Amino acid sequence: MTRLADYFVVVGYDLDKRGGSEGQGRILQRFPEKDWEDNPFPQGLELFCQPSGWELDPERKPPSFFVSVLTDINSERHYCACFTFWESVENPQLQKGEPSEADEDESPDVLQPAQLYAPKSLVLVSRLDHTEVFRNCLSLIYTVHVDGLTVPMETVIGNLLTCIIPLAGGSQRTITLGAGDRQVIQTPINDSLPVSGCSVAQLFRQLGIVNVLCLFCAALTEHKILFLSSSYQRLTDACRALLAIMFPLKYSFTYVPILPGKLLEVLSTPTPFIIGVNSHFRSETQELLDVIIADLDGGTVTIPECVHISLLPEPLLHHTQTVISMVLDPELEVADHAFPPPSVQPSTLKIQDKEIRAVFLWLFAHLLQGYRWCLHIIRIHPEPAICFHKAAFLGQRALTEDDFLMKVLDGMAFAGFVSERGPPYRATDLFDDLIANQVERIRQEIGDPHKVMKHIKELADHLFKNENPYPAVSMHRVQRTAESAQPRLPQTPFPHLDEVSVQLFIDHAAAKLKTAPPVVKAELKSMVPSGPPLTDIVDRNGNVLANSARRLEVVRNCITYIFDNKMLEAKKLMPAVLRALKGRAARVCLTQELNLHVLQNRAVLDTQQFDYIVRMMNCTLQDCSHMDEHGIAAALLPLVTAFCRKLGGGITQFAYCCVQEHMVWTNMQFWEAMFYSDVQKHIRALYLENDEEGDTSSPKRLSALELASEQSRLWPTLSKEQQQERVQKEESTVFSQAIHYANRMSYLLLPLDTSKNRLLRNTGLGDLESVSNSYVTNSIAGSMAESYDTESGFEDAESSDVANSVIRFINRFVDKVCNESGVTNEHLKSLHIMIPDIVQMHIETLEAVHRESKRLPPIQKPKLLRPTLLPGEEFVMDGMRVHLIADGREEASGLMGGPPLLPAEGAIYLTTYRLIFKGTPTDPNVGEQVVTRSFPIASLTKEKQISVKPSVDQFFQEILLLRSCTFQLMKIGFDEEVASDLAEVFRKHMHKLRYPQHVQGTFAFTVGQSAKLVVEHKTKDKNQSLRTLSKNLVKTAKRTIGRQNVTRKKYSPPTWENRSSLQSEMDEDEISVSEEPDQSSLTLSSTIRSSDRQTMSNVVERACCRDYQRLGLGTLSNSLTRSKNEPFRISTVNRVYTVCRSYPGLLIVPQSIPDSTIQRICRCYRQNRFPVVCWRNSRTKAVLLRSAGLHAKGVVGFFKSPNAPTAGPSQADSTSLEQEKYLQAIISSMPSYSEASGRNTLSGFTSSHMSSSGKWGSIRGSGRLSTYNPDVGNRLAGKESPQANGGPSETYFLRPQRAYLYIIGDKSQLKGGKQDSFQQWEVVPIEVFDVRQVKNSFKKLMKACVPSISNTEPNMTFHRCLEESEWMNLLHRVLQVSVLVVELLDNGSSVMVSLEDGWDVTTQVVSLVQLLSDPYYRTIDGFRLLVEKEWLSFGHRFSHRGAQTLASQSSGFTPVFLQFLDCVHQIHLQFPMEFEFSQYYLKFLAYHYVSNRFRTFLLDSDYERIELGVLYEEKGERKNPQVCKSVWDYIDRLNKKTPIFYNYMFSPEEEEVLKPYSFISNLKVWDFYTEETLSEGPSFDWELVRGRPEKPQEEAGDRQETTAPKSQRMIVWPCYDSVSKLLPDAITKLLQDVQNLETELGQPTEKWKDTWDKIKSAQRVESRLESRHSFSSPLLMSSNLSHQRCSQGVYLQQSGVGSTINLTLDCEVSATSTPAAGRPSTSTLYSQFQSTESENRSFEGILYKRGALLKPWKPRWFVLDKTKHQLRYYETRQDKECKGVIELAEVESVIPGTPTMGSPKNIDEKAFFDLKTTKRVYNFCAQNSANTQLWMDSIQSCLSDA
Repeated sequence: MTRLADYFVVVGYDLDKRGGSEGQGRILQRFPEKDWEDNPFPQGLELFCQPSGWELDPERKPPSFFVSVLTDINSERHYCACFTFWESVENPQLQKGEPSEADEDESPDVLQPAQLYAPKSLVLVSRLDHTEVFRNCLSLIYTVHVDGLTVPMETVIGNLLTCIIPLAGGSQRTITLGAGDRQVIQTPINDSLPVSGCSVAQLFRQLGIVNVLCLFCAALTEHKILFLSSSYQRLTDACRALLAIMFPLKYSFTYVPILPGKLLEVLSTPTPFIIGVNSHFRSETQELLDVIIADLDGGTVTIPECVHISLLPEPLLHHTQTVISMVLDPELEVADHAFPPPSVQPSTLKIQDKEIRAVFLWLFAHLLQGYRWCLHIIRIHPEPAICFHKAAFLGQRALTEDDFLMKVLDGMAFAGFVSERGPPYRATDLFDDLIANQVERIRQEIGDPHKVMKHIKELADHLFKNENPYPAVSMHRVQRTAESAQPRLPQTPFPHLDEVSVQLFIDHAAAKLKTAPPVVKAELKSMVPSGPPLTDIVDRNGNVLANSARRLEVVRNCITYIFDNKMLEAKKLMPAVLRALKGRAARVCLTQELNLHVLQNRAVLDTQQFDYIVRMMNCTLQDCSHMDEHGIAAALLPLVTAFCRKLGGGITQFAYCCVQEHMVWTNMQFWEAMFYSDVQKHIRALYLENDEEGDTSSPKRLSALELASEQSRLWPTLSKEQQQERVQKEESTVFSQAIHYANRMSYLLLPLDTSKNRLLRNTGLGDLESVSNSYVTNSIAGSMAESYDTESGFEDAESSDVANSVIRFINRFVDKVCNESGVTNEHLKSLHIMIPDIVQMHIETLEAVHRESKRLPPIQKPKLLRPTLLPGEEFVMDGMRVHLIADGREEASGLMGGPPLLPAEGAIYLTTYRLIFKGTPTDPNVGEQVVTRSFPIASLTKEKQISVKPSVDQFFQEILLLRSCTFQLMKIGFDEEVASDLAEVFRKHMHKLRYPQHVQGTFAFTVGQSAKLVVEHKTKDKNQSLRTLSKNLVKTAKRTIGRQNVTRKKYSPPTWENRSSLQSEMDEDEISVSEEPDQSSLTLSSTIRSSDRQTMSNVVERACCRDYQRLGLGTLSNSLTRSKNEPFRISTVNRVYTVCRSYPGLLIVPQSIPDSTIQRICRCYRQNRFPVVCWRNSRTKAVLLRSAGLHAKGVVGFFKSPNAPTAGPSQADSTSLEQEKYLQAIISSMPSYSEASGRNTLSGFTSSHMSSSGKWGSIRGSGRLSTYNPDVGNRLAGKESPQANGGPSETYFLRPQRAYLYIIGDKSQLKGGKQDSFQQWEVVPIEVFDVRQVKNSFKKLMKACVPSISNTEPNMTFHRCLEESEWMNLLHRVLQVSVLVVELLDNGSSVMVSLEDGWDVTTQVVSLVQLLSDPYYRTIDGFRLLVEKEWLSFGHRFSHRGAQTLASQSSGFTPVFLQFLDCVHQIHLQFPMEFEFSQYYLKFLAYHYVSNRFRTFLLDSDYERIELGVLYEEKGERKNPQVCKSVWDYIDRLNKKTPIFYNYMFSPEEEEVLKPYSFISNLKVWDFYTEETLSEGPSFDWELVRGRPEKPQEEAGDRQETTAPKSQRMIVWPCYDSVSKLLPDAITKLLQDVQNLETELGQPTEKWKDTWDKIKSAQRVESRLESRHSFSSPLLMSSNLSHQRCSQGVYLQQSGVGSTINLTLDCEVSATSTPAAGRPSTSTLYSQFQSTESENRSFEGILYKRGALLKPWKPRWFVLDKTKHQLRYYETRQDKECKGVIELAEVESVIPGTPTMGSPKNIDEKAFFDLKTTKRVYNFCAQNSANTQLWMDSIQSCLSDA
């Protein structure tokens, strides 16, 4: 029983204290005046009566009522019901004579100044929440006052204060206050369930379902919540509703439903709260950054950006929303029904309220089901002490990742829940019933909302009954003041009451109570049932990862083998076991199995068994989180102190020394949970012993909670002594466990070698605050960081540091658990004294163990294998034992099937040339295999130390990540046996070798010399001065050119017979002889006859000159006797490299330009790289020039229009004039120019008008131009922008059909430049990428192709990373520009490529253009020449871009040459029959251009090579024939021995120009980037991989004989074996077989090339006899290569579709339907069907045909072919190669046409006709109308025949 009201207070406006603008309230009277002992008077009441502030009002407001809630210091809530009405007062300011601010300018108040109204509040303070009863009582008092009833006010108040009602129990009381009134109070049946009225339903109506759920989750996860409303009562209701739906959890933070305006600073408190504030103060709440604001009036919830609310886990959230919406809006479900049920009305508000609460009750029952199985009872007497095992609960529910539940379980509300509902013997309520009996039902309902609704209705019924036990009884109320009475008269103020009479009432009632007999209410306590255990619940959604019985079997077998000492068997199973242990079931199985082998707490093993067991334990612990939610670590804890091995000297080492590297041991919560569960076991045992007199079977089934409940029930019946005895027993149990755990913790926290202090580095142990459950929560992140700093001085510190931090940790643990389990202080003190001794003792034991463990014979580690070295390669550091760890590539790690090859154990070797790992896989199933990974030290691009995570097997000292630009990655962990300083030495040596001081320190120079010499020789003796060299240069160059009588007009590869005769011829010549019998091999390594010829001309100059001669570009004669008929000459102006250091000594310039001009021009260009000719088209005589971009000054001078004044001195004018003259000279050299200049540009049909492009249409049509910037496209398509001077743009068409010279320049440089329409050149600005982009792109490409860690994120897949690297994009741009230039040259315009410094992109473009245009460069010799000429002679900065020395280290590695090789690879893929060399040749170059094995690609220019003396070699230097200085020699030598560089498909078309696709979709990733051969390492150092493959096959043979019948099957591992070796292609295999047979028969073996040439020529003869077909070999015909040829890279000509490829399986169809533009080869496929020429030509003749979009009309020779049903056309009548085909099957009609713009003049209009096909319309024009008629008839008859 309790008082209905504790205090009655009258609060009024304080007229005396009115200062400034704000009024104050004061308590006028309070009853009783003395505080109750059990309930002191709440302070600050007057603030809560007028939360918005006390103010006088000019108008009387109606009375108001609301309930505030105050919380006192004991967190008891007081409900203050405020009834406020307004009384008139005199205006105090008028009396004082001060003007009131309010009155100054408001006229109504000026008239009526004396009358103001002040608020007065009647307040009831109670601990009960009966809102309606309070409203009635206060209304009654007010009515008595207003209506002036006869009842004395004191009596009413006295009655009110002495009214006593029961707290709960479902009784009803009728009360009266003695004013003729009567009301019934119903108390709830069970007071643990909250009373909510209609408030919950109201809250959902105001805010909506999603918003309220959001607030619900926010309140449970401890966020700050603020309600806003203009109604105080609604604020109180909303807060009450939020608390009601949180049941059974209770909110334990700040709770203020109505906060007065004066206390708004409370909102900035750091703790969570639920507060209500009047909307009046909305603006003050705006700057709160971390508060969730719910506006009840507007229905919005505002969540700040920095607040993240964890919501309920799905699918629970969705179910809850669905069910609530069914309660609130039942019509929603049937809204779409055609025949809706008659009425689906929602329940009344009161019922709805209970239904919603029932939903939340159901939700909590679902969330917390089985929680009682995770309670640990740690004391029963005198008070039950209970803890909750959070990790186990989350683990069994498989919700460890769930943010919401984690936060709820960590929260204060849940802690309260455990302490309130934990005790096993107490009164129970609805929630306990749900958890105990309804779990199964809830589980079944989860997917079915209708079942849930049924359940909800039942629960709602319970809740409603609880609140309204007698719903029929109505509330009676009498005497309500009439509304009309209010403004009746100026009322008398509320009277002053007589305190004495009220006090008398109170005293009288108190006395009566004392005499009354005490009311005894039997408390119904009972045992709380636990409900079904959790394990059944979880199997459905639990971790099914590795539950297969097979895996558990493997684990069991392995453990059995270990204990039976069958170590070999165990070793084989080990990897499978380690994989299986990823699954929870297997880990549990392991702990159970190991338990079986422990006898009397001890299991002594031998060393190897011990190692295996420890490995398995480590693996098991590795995947446990620090929470240990599955109890694995808990199960292992007793085992790690049981398994041990004997060391020498009677010392035992336990397993715990070896499993310390796991986070779980440093997690305080883990230890607490372990401790509590052990204590619970012991206490249970304690009471089971007592009870085990008679019945032994039943107690076994009792759980600890049930036992505790039973004991609690018996407790009152025991005598004092018995009680005391039990308390002491429990106390000593807890105490002994605490000592036991102090020992256990010291075992697992003190490292074996305490001097190393390893522990503190990896864990947060040194930090005192890390008690929190999540290992670093935000709040303690700061303290963690500090603790790391403070502990980081561990190198010098003594071991006591470790000891201290461990002692601190254990002390903290002991304090926490002893306080919770109620251990006495004396015991606690003795524990604190014991702990340091325990730790110290353990440290001493460990020192002995550590000392002895070092003496153990080392475990048998695999033998270190030594790698084979190249001749001249030497070890710098001998092998260090390391582990090669698997990186992000999945092939070798076993993820894609098969046993894992990595990790492997072996050694890392550092040699003068390479970094080599050689070892064997740790997986015993592939233990016989040898794994090799190596790369040249010069290609190292990244070296990084990785922080070490504790791993399964080893504790690595450190892990190094080494990445090389040959697309190799080594992730190596140094073994424990490697001293850490040795690893440092290794890194230093590596660095020194990677970046030598000078290029002479690279392997190519130091090879074969001992390492000492490297340092000594700094410079080589330069034999002659440059002056004399230059003289010799001219002589020898002349001689070389004079001797070139062998040069052929058109290139075709020489036959071997020719080559040998050529050799003898050369032997007689006086220059030199190389060991290669081909003219193109006169290179670096040529032996030089006499010393006066050691000139720089001996090398590349000769290569260049030879090429210039072949192209007909140069004659070398003295300047006086220049032969005038040649347009170009070879200039020696740069022979001493004074004009341009990075150019070769001999250059091709126009005949008419003197050397002096060149010296002036070169200054306009960057790096002095002025335009020089590097290639000429033999057909059109157009030339290709290369230069650097202009200096900025040059650009302006160069492109200004003639009439614009040029800035700067006149010298600039003269140079720009000379430049123009230079360009003009180049243009004049072109035959097309000299012809065109003789006649009017518009006359004659050939110079087509209206278009500034020759073959641009095809480029445009095929979508090629799409990615160029628009102005290029426009200009090339003839849409020239209007003239700058405002003249009409028509003048543009006076230009010739296209410019004679196109200058490809950098867009960014050409800004401000202006075209002169009468010049014959045109600038094509393009956007070039700079080298920085290439560098960054390459880095990303390497990360994509060889990732360092395996990434499972969807946005980090290989293809995504490849795309982000933009490497393909860069290739696309280079190819695109190159094809553009090829088209221009093919159309007869010259092109000058003038980009950046002229040595990166320029070189790429120029080389690709020559490769595409000239078949010679597609042979092995030609390609070599191309690289020597364009890349080496023209000064691509190989050393700088490859960062080969210390000086260029900072610039980083930029693979410009690799990009060029990749482009060649792309072209090779599209035209596999055009190249003499194979793909392997390109990979070989890509590898060795960075390997520094050869000198070819060292240094940045010829000038530097001559300075170092690399361009010639003395005769005496060739002592060691094994050491090749030039990569070309090496390739030639290899090429003789093996066809590895040769492409068998090589059958070139004559003079074919290649135009590859450059779209990204047509480009392939080069397999050079992704392939690897772990069996032998990279295959590019041929000496190292020779003769390997035969051996394993023999072994395999031996092995098979002994076991089973022989199998022909062979396993090939893509990442391990070299596929091309194990499975060679047919031709290689046959050539090998021929050679093997020859050796067997003892014949001299013939060279493979001779054999191949014989076969080819034999095939040719046969094929000529058989039929006339154009393939060089039926070998190829039969192999379906023809299809590959014609379907790759086919353009769809004249269609606006862009470049679609029509790939059909049948090569004939493909070739005919989509002929290649500019690809004559396709037509010849048909020739195999042609028996006679004339048969297929039904009708032929010349027709003019109009080109595709923007192309001119051209005369073509047309052939109508009835047999093949097509119309073909050729350039001329003699032409064998068809330019295009029109399929007659596609022709729809033939109709007369009309002339169009640009059509041939002087021709009859009737001569035009159109041919309409399904794809487009062709416009034709014959010589006259008769001819036209003939054509139309012939085509028509063909169509009708079909």
